[in-house]
Amino acid sequence: MRAYLSLFRVRFINNLQYRAAALGGLSTQLFWGMMLVFIYKAFYNDASDAGGFSYRQLVTTIWLQQAFLSFVFLYDWDGELIDMITTGGISYELCRPVSLYPIWYAKLLSKRFARGMLRFAPVILVALCLPAPYNLSPPQSLTSFLLFLATLLMGLLLLCAISMLIYISIFKTMSPMGSIGIIGVLGEFFAGMTIPIPLMPLWLQRICMFTPFRWTGDLPFRVYSGHIGVQEAVWGMGVQILWIVLLVGIGAFLMRRVSRLSIVQGG
Repeated sequence: MRAYLSLFRVRFINNLQYRAAALGGLSTQLFWGMMLVFIYKAFYNDASDAGGFSYRQLVTTIWLQQAFLSFVFLYDWDGELIDMITTGGISYELCRPVSLYPIWYAKLLSKRFARGMLRFAPVILVALCLPAPYNLSPPQSLTSFLLFLATLLMGLLLLCAISMLIYISIFKTMSPMGSIGIIGVLGEFFAGMTIPIPLMPLWLQRICMFTPFRWTGDLPFRVYSGHIGVQEAVWGMGVQILWIVLLVGIGAFLMRRVSRLSIVQGG
């Protein structure tokens, strides 16, 4: 465990150095957030809420999505891991006296966590300073805020478990584009990033409930806005834990299997 924690710390510090990339991503997220806020304002002009989801709650969800985008966005992949698989560098990883799955999981977790720490504060600050109703609202209560933090971190762990399945699939496909494209589109939609889940038809909301993606981004942000209550949030945390255990177990099993069957040519 000490080796994995040390790797997480080193990778975290290394990713904190990419300040120029963070500034570029920050400007993009602020622009995208403002665009979504004004687009949905046009839809809400004729109604105070939609599906019990008020405009203020929607705006809060949008700004939280932009602030913690690296925690919920599946398209953010690690080029170093992909190169290891496609170029044969994986052979060096297999020589290490530690398991491959937790090493890569720690790398993904540290990268996403570092990017989130660099970008979330400026987005939150700007969103809080905007005039109503376009600004970020404070949490409904201290309990909601604490549950938001807990579900957000659980969602990050779950997202990394989903991302690991993408990298494992590259052992077979030797190309990241198909896996990242398919899972990225599905993940973005079922997590409520394309259309907020409360605005979807009821039958589609039920489908979202049975996917792991809904528990990565939709749950924590709606907990913060107050659209999801304390009891449902605690129940949602239980579902998050079940998905994490299931996907980590499947991923570790598949990683052991594909690493044993891998063939590296050349040398």
